[in-house]
Amino acid sequence: MAKVIRIYETGGPDVLRFEDARVGNPGPGEVRVRHVAVGLNFADTYFRSGIYKVALPSGIGNEAAGVIEAVGAGVTHLAVGDRVSYTGFIPTLGAYSTERLISADPLIRLPEAISCEVAAAMTMRGLSAAYLMRRIYPFKAGDSILLHAAAGGVGLILSQWAKLQGLTVIGTVSSDAKAEVAHAHGCDHTINYSHEDVAARVRELTDGAGVNVVFDSVGKDTFMSSLDSLKRRGLLVCVGFASGPVTGFDPAILARKGSAFLTRPGLADYIADPAEKAELVAELFGHVAAGRIRIGINQRYALEEAVQAHRDLESRKTTGSSIFVI
Repeated sequence: MAKVIRIYETGGPDVLRFEDARVGNPGPGEVRVRHVAVGLNFADTYFRSGIYKVALPSGIGNEAAGVIEAVGAGVTHLAVGDRVSYTGFIPTLGAYSTERLISADPLIRLPEAISCEVAAAMTMRGLSAAYLMRRIYPFKAGDSILLHAAAGGVGLILSQWAKLQGLTVIGTVSSDAKAEVAHAHGCDHTINYSHEDVAARVRELTDGAGVNVVFDSVGKDTFMSSLDSLKRRGLLVCVGFASGPVTGFDPAILARKGSAFLTRPGLADYIADPAEKAELVAELFGHVAAGRIRIGINQRYALEEAVQAHRDLESRKTTGSSIFVI
């Protein structure tokens, strides 16, 4: 009997239910995957809390890695025994499970150098960093970025990637311990937002100019300081809203902030095209396999510890990547 986490209502971590589940044989275009590790992402809390809407009851989780145990009719590019990972949103919802049926379409065959645990810790986070670094802005050596949540899973990958491209990285953190982690993964400067004025410190570090791009995963609490940290005609990339969504936005403020640009991208739109996804996957896996980007798995949980895992994530007790080990 497989195990699965389901939600029957939205709310806090306590709505997560650890249950038995029967997994049958794959239908046409599907495979059955036995999970080895499952990714824990902040986006999971958006589904759980109801910020991202989904029909209930529902599984939860959008990232995992494991081994194919059965293949349905019409699946020719994968075979029993292949190690795979996947990420996405609604099409892959239900990763919090020991095994599952899933469409073969989003599955990524893992190279020998990438373990299932590393894959579960980096497929969503790594592909997010990949498109943010390679598709959002025409970065050139010498450009500067402000990276909120610099010690988080995406932050640690993105900062390392930014250094590979010759960028100056300023990261925000909530503690001295997280500052050390961020520095060790490429941040040139860190700002402890618990007691420092982020925008003022950015201006100081950039001789008054501001940064080319801000990557903001915090949302409501940091939106204005992010705009105030930009160069003239800089770009604010809203990639999440850990503190809550930004509401009541007046587009005229962009003109008042130096003709700033604003975007709210989603990973799904940057991996929807198979060729573009393959290109990003190859670049990401190549960096990790070669050791140019290190994946830090700093928290491991059992699947039945999902409630505690979500509490730790939302209380900012975690650094780097977190996974469930099956």
